[in-house]
Amino acid sequence: MEKEIVYSDNAPKAVRPYSQAAIYNNIMYASGQVAFIPETGELVNDNIKNATRQTMENIKNLLNSRGLNMTNVIKTTVYLKNISDYIEMNEVYAEYFPERPPARTALAVACLPKDALVEIEIVAHM
Repeated sequence: MEKEIVYSDNAPKAVRPYSQAAIYNNIMYASGQVAFIPETGELVNDNIKNATRQTMENIKNLLNSRGLNMTNVIKTTVYLKNISDYIEMNEVYAEYFPERPPARTALAVACLPKDALVEIEIVAHM
């Protein structure tokens, strides 16, 4: 089986050399998403709730490009610029996984691309 590269106009464009997502053996592995608005490339970075919401919308749009939705997500990794944003990020994150949430790792990192507040990557089943 060969890997399939995923591209969606409704999610932020990948700046080479990576893809928005790849599918292998009926599993989608999505690159980390940050709060870029796909249409403008503008980064939503005014507060963690808005940044998390835009990031989750980007993930949802990427999934939708393959006929999937948030219930297909089996694992996420959340990278936070500030661990003190964890509670507010979690409030928004929970809106997208109201039942049977995926496994998750959340951690603070020294820096994210474009000084983003949050980056989230996912693994989803087809």
